[in-house]
Amino acid sequence: MTIAIRNSDPRHEGVKAFLARPRLQHLIGGRWYDASDGATMPATDPASGRLLANLAQGTAEDADRAVAAARCAFESDAWRGMTPSARGKLLWRIGEAIDRQADELAELETLDQGKSLKTARFGEIPAAAEQFRYFAGFATKILGTTIPTSISHQPMGKKIFAYTTREPIGVVAAITPWNSPLLMAAMKLAPALATGCTVVLKPAEETSLTALRLGELLIEAGLPAGVVNIVTGPGETVGAALAAHPGIDKIAFTGSTEVGKLIVVAASGNLKKLTLELGGKSPAIVMPDADMELAIPGIARGIFANAGQVCVAGSRVYAHRSICEKLIEGLAREAAKLRLGHGLDPDTDLGPLVNAVQAERVAAFVAEGEQAGADIVVGGKRTGTFFEPTVVTSVRPQMRMMREEIFGPVVAVTPFDELDEAVAFANDSPYGLAASLWTRDLSTAHRLSARIRSGTVWINCHSYFSPELPKGGHKQSGWGYENGAPGLENYLEAKTVCALV
Repeated sequence: MTIAIRNSDPRHEGVKAFLARPRLQHLIGGRWYDASDGATMPATDPASGRLLANLAQGTAEDADRAVAAARCAFESDAWRGMTPSARGKLLWRIGEAIDRQADELAELETLDQGKSLKTARFGEIPAAAEQFRYFAGFATKILGTTIPTSISHQPMGKKIFAYTTREPIGVVAAITPWNSPLLMAAMKLAPALATGCTVVLKPAEETSLTALRLGELLIEAGLPAGVVNIVTGPGETVGAALAAHPGIDKIAFTGSTEVGKLIVVAASGNLKKLTLELGGKSPAIVMPDADMELAIPGIARGIFANAGQVCVAGSRVYAHRSICEKLIEGLAREAAKLRLGHGLDPDTDLGPLVNAVQAERVAAFVAEGEQAGADIVVGGKRTGTFFEPTVVTSVRPQMRMMREEIFGPVVAVTPFDELDEAVAFANDSPYGLAASLWTRDLSTAHRLSARIRSGTVWINCHSYFSPELPKGGHKQSGWGYENGAPGLENYLEAKTVCALV
């Protein structure tokens, strides 16, 4: 496999100016700061290896200062006293600011993460803006309830008046992954701000550029100082400091199940509230009556999009034996026609994996599977950070590639004979993030969806998202839900007020 790295230079003048700065700093309390010890870390283009920028390499001291700034802002009149309507208008302005800078943000995302410019510009950046617009409407709809009580003891001439309020939970640590950086940040920031929380955002150290540019847009939109703070740096220092910090009331984390478990332990010190979206090993079940013209490209998109670096990627496919070979041939065709290259190249379908470590990890899964008897139908080769879209057959349930999240463009196809067998295969995983079902029989689809243990089930599609659709995992795929009304509840606490009047 030969990859020609073409069209890799920044084109947008805003991107050129942003990357030309000597270093990119933390946002704390409305101002920009170097790391407390002056250390920096590189941001590199995963496709070419080229240095993009030097970022402040955060420390526990930086995290502590950011938490203090967030607490100060949470208690301030500028934020606590802002009316719900004004808060909603502010969120709407943030969404509009993202839209205005969509070309710049998309190019930054592509350079930093590797995804194709088409994916960034027409998928993820507009979706980030929509998060703010969607939750802007919720700011005026956070309501309490009056409660007619059954308390019998009331002094003469007095009555009980009781009601509930829903209040912001406090200071939130938002820890985001490297696969969809700006969108994942927006999914946490928008509902947190809608409720009146303040935030310390810790973006993935591999992909921090759009978070920092977003910080500038937040200031321009009029967000009060300290309401959102951004600290860049390694997870083992900044992330760990936030997870254990007694000044953090809530953690919203998206990432691996392994790290999620560490956060659970770290958060126990002050019993922080947690929302965790963790790993996945999503199955796709293809019934004999499936529309193959829909299923083949749909399943291919569900695993190969963003080079398989998607939490809900459909990496396990279970196809009825009568159509299994046709499906395998179709997926192989889809894989073979995808063009690998730099994300800024307009001819590119798939960019690289996020770094060499991830590419080595994906290659190791495939090599181990092949040694254990799996057959590679197409793909399976690595060049630098690029990995070919890969279709694998002859797998067994106990293989590591069938048990663990690969996070690369690798799909394993297994035949089944009976529906119960397919359900057992699909549920035979410690994860339960998402699944898809492919059939023309919607009665079968709806009955089957009830038997699949996952937070999302798609019917005749895969990886469809929108701010109004709740998103979360069952089993070891996480705690809680993002998006929709449940996403707002993550950042609220209830209070009961009982008065004698």
